[in-house]
Amino acid sequence: MIRLAIRVARAEADLVLVELAELAPGGLEERDVDAGTVEFAIYGAPGELPPLPDLRAAAGSALVDVSTTELADDWDVRWRTWHPAVVVEAGGRSLRVRPPWEAARPDMLDVAIEPAQAFGTGSHETTRLSLALLLELEPGGPLADWGCGSGVLAIAAARLGFAPVLACDVEPASVSATRDGARENGVAVEVTRCDLRRDAGPWAPAVTANLVRPLLLEVAERMTRPPERLIASGLLREEADEVAAAFARHGLRETERREGGEWAALLLASR
Repeated sequence: MIRLAIRVARAEADLVLVELAELAPGGLEERDVDAGTVEFAIYGAPGELPPLPDLRAAAGSALVDVSTTELADDWDVRWRTWHPAVVVEAGGRSLRVRPPWEAARPDMLDVAIEPAQAFGTGSHETTRLSLALLLELEPGGPLADWGCGSGVLAIAAARLGFAPVLACDVEPASVSATRDGARENGVAVEVTRCDLRRDAGPWAPAVTANLVRPLLLEVAERMTRPPERLIASGLLREEADEVAAAFARHGLRETERREGGEWAALLLASR
């Protein structure tokens, strides 16, 4: 088995991901290398991976490095150790996001996510921060997840009691992964495909948007009907003030900020 890693500039990572998803419909692994670099990894047998020229073309000027690693025969066992369960506690509640091979725990709310299906699980700091802010909200009523990825936030919202839950993403793999994840977790999530650079996401009084700074600023620029509460994440600490100011123009004021490592998440509310 081969692990093919493409490192790109973080500022353009979201755009590169769109291109890479066409070459790897089965999904990619994503991790932060440092504050300015993101790594996408594709796994496959020799001859099954996308050609290097195609990957370089997809990354374009954002490309930092491409590398391949031959994995040991027990790579699948080791891979599982890289995806432990994550427990988030806030608002007097506990939420556990686990891979499907780990057993559920009856003492806390449980969400099972397949790490290989799409672009993110509960392990990333921005996802954990978003989940913590979500736990702070009083559950109930509709919620929309803009840029749902593997569906962690949407599925967690449904498990908490928000309904209906509406999710959208530009990537077909993310749409499929969220639908599959909702079904496997026994919750209802309505998932559609949308490009937040061109179209408004589905409206709901509460919205989660774990995106990146440039996309959040575009969403704020085009927003015509702000939600009542918005969780905005995918931000470096130094980007949070700018994004908060962009949504403040729509009457959404920062009521809480969570930080972890170099990352930040905002809870914005109209009242």
